[in-house]
Amino acid sequence: MSLGPLMIDLAGSRVSAEERELLQHPLVGGVILFSRNYENPPQLSALVADIHAARSPPLIVAVDQEGGRVQRFREGFSRLPPARRIGHEFDLEARTGVALARALGWLMAAELRAHGVDISFAPCVDLDYGVSEVIGERSFHSSAPVVSQLALAWMHGMREAGMAATAKHFPGHGAVVADSHLVLPLDRRPLADLTQDLTPYRRLIANGLPAVMVAHILFPAVDRDPSSLSSLWIRDVLRGELGFQGVVFADDLSMKGAAAYGDIVTRARQALAAGCDMLPVCNNRPSVIELLDSLGCEPQPASSLRLVRLHGRAGPPEPAALAALPEWQQARALLARMSSPPTLTLDPGTPT
Repeated sequence: MSLGPLMIDLAGSRVSAEERELLQHPLVGGVILFSRNYENPPQLSALVADIHAARSPPLIVAVDQEGGRVQRFREGFSRLPPARRIGHEFDLEARTGVALARALGWLMAAELRAHGVDISFAPCVDLDYGVSEVIGERSFHSSAPVVSQLALAWMHGMREAGMAATAKHFPGHGAVVADSHLVLPLDRRPLADLTQDLTPYRRLIANGLPAVMVAHILFPAVDRDPSSLSSLWIRDVLRGELGFQGVVFADDLSMKGAAAYGDIVTRARQALAAGCDMLPVCNNRPSVIELLDSLGCEPQPASSLRLVRLHGRAGPPEPAALAALPEWQQARALLARMSSPPTLTLDPGTPT
């Protein structure tokens, strides 16, 4: 059985009998985990193993584990800083910032891979224009070249730990005020003015970026459909102009930003026709069941092949092995240094 185009969620920390049937449906290709699915590290390992055992090839298990406020697993995992904190370190010393991004990308991925999780939807490569609250400190920086350097280092760290990176939110969520979880954001810039937003994607794609997540944002000067449902954005710009050959995820189709474009089945069909490989549908079990009953499409061989490549590569045999690795110790030392207040040295001759 090949991997299907739907990524669904689970209600709790175990796979229920009903959910096991859903996981075996041919249209399902992955599972996204949330904080409600996590109790402790041993429970997570058992849950992921159970999900993987439901199908062959195994379903892809994903999570949002960027750091900062977007980190689903906390107790028993390293507390990662928001991306902006890494950008601040880059401003102080570029070499240190890049090394930090690579080390923390490795740490995030290594800890997840030790529990069997295949992918984390990271890094966020949106530019910080100072207007988007939903992005905010999730952005490395306001400079496209800096975001490119730090995101590339983060991606390489993930790769070294056996995990594929997913850059988001294509083509860029940082310049809109609205939150696509709640409404459809509108960005009136023409394509020619989006060069900086696309710069990190160009850099990462040139270095073998495995996956991209496309945002629910409308660019009326470019296309009448939001980017997540737009063949122009996905097939012409992302795959054509930028030469991307990896997996295209839509952002969660249950989000309000996509709701104006028809019911869940209509949205899913349009996203697939536009070129998306996988469609997350989260926190809405009735929509998942409706899609499984009514979507009426066969998994596409090219998409299934791309999806299989997202499976995590072999990592440490068990979480306890991580602490013995020099990479883990180095990354944890960097975290500890970042968590400590800065040392302030005053010149005795300088008035305070």
